[in-house]
Amino acid sequence: MIKKLVVLVVFICNVSWAQHTINGTFMPPEEFSYVFLYQATPKGANYVSQSDVSPEGKFSITIDSTYKKGIYKLVYALPPEDNNFDVLYNGKDDITLHFNLDKGVEYSQSKDNKLWASYQNSMEAANTTINHFYSNDGKSSSTFIKIFNTLKDAQLAFENAAKDNPMALEFIKANKPYIPTSYEDYNTYTTHVKTHFLDYLNFESQLLLSSDFLTNKVFAFVFGMSNTNSDYKTQIDRLTKKITTVETKTAYLEMLWQEFVNQGNDVMANYITDTYLLDFANAQNNTNLATMITTYKRTSKGSLAPNFDVIFNSKNTTLHNLNNANKYLVVFWSSTCGHCLKELPQLETFVKDIPKNELMVIALGMEDDDKNWLETIPKFPDFTHVLGLQKWNNPVAKSYGVTSTPTYFLLDKDKTIIAKPYDVNAVKEALKQ
Repeated sequence: MIKKLVVLVVFICNVSWAQHTINGTFMPPEEFSYVFLYQATPKGANYVSQSDVSPEGKFSITIDSTYKKGIYKLVYALPPEDNNFDVLYNGKDDITLHFNLDKGVEYSQSKDNKLWASYQNSMEAANTTINHFYSNDGKSSSTFIKIFNTLKDAQLAFENAAKDNPMALEFIKANKPYIPTSYEDYNTYTTHVKTHFLDYLNFESQLLLSSDFLTNKVFAFVFGMSNTNSDYKTQIDRLTKKITTVETKTAYLEMLWQEFVNQGNDVMANYITDTYLLDFANAQNNTNLATMITTYKRTSKGSLAPNFDVIFNSKNTTLHNLNNANKYLVVFWSSTCGHCLKELPQLETFVKDIPKNELMVIALGMEDDDKNWLETIPKFPDFTHVLGLQKWNNPVAKSYGVTSTPTYFLLDKDKTIIAKPYDVNAVKEALKQ
């Protein structure tokens, strides 16, 4: 069940003239409590207003004349980034919509939204027809021409229908598909789709930049049309060349960088950093971005782990000077971290059966002081403990880019990072390899 939204803010609008409404239903009503409206911009979203959802699923939000036409987002559940959809508001018309968890959103009032939604449905049906054609022999030239003539006619018909609705028209034109004029086999067609995918995308349009449209297109272009790092690099190079402004290049490259990080693809994340993103960050004096991506690169798989002081066998030494095991597991944790106190006992039990010359666990406690730490470390006698004062500002933790605890780094005997397990179960799997 979707988490019901809690009331975070209350906005009361006293302007009673030149108002319009966004209204409709959310179904099933028991899944929703509130709906929040945000005005989207290329840099984020600003809160506008909210409405409760009635027991019958009805809602209504008033927009006064101070709000300009553009992209607005309706957020209906948490987390907001995963539970929202765009609405085109032309500043002149009321909007009536009906949202269903299974079917998505439909519009019964608002020409711009109805046109754009109908167009997307038409293009989806066309793509289904094309896929069906190629999956069933796909060699009939006459059938091929008929399919793409229909697609060409549909594109032109929607452009004509939207001439008096410039917001919908801008999206329809930007989404114009590749339409061949003569028969192409599957490989030729897909190659041309990839070649022409960016042709009509306008990365200078404030309207398109404010919506999810360009983001979805970028992700489809990079991740939907590539399956090797070489392909990824080609697509990223083409995308970066297509976008004209450094600010917009930075925004989309950071999104792609984060997705590669999430996928654990250090090679591609660092390619974006080295080829583009670090230079763009420095050019804009974006020190936070520069620090984030360089720290990640420093702790990528295949990199030498940052060095730090360790006391081992009552002697002062460093991580790099240790030579007593084939592998080293560096764990960043805290004695006040509940999740750590759940995972570390499991890790302690697991490593008891591993010979000491095979694995050494170095647990760096990120602490405000040593009181709790000193009371807790006797529970983990098989670890080598290091006290890291200043907690999140601890220099060692910052050099490893630690943003949550526990965080694990598995190193080989030369202190090269070979894995970054997500949790204790992933640690166990990594150690079995």
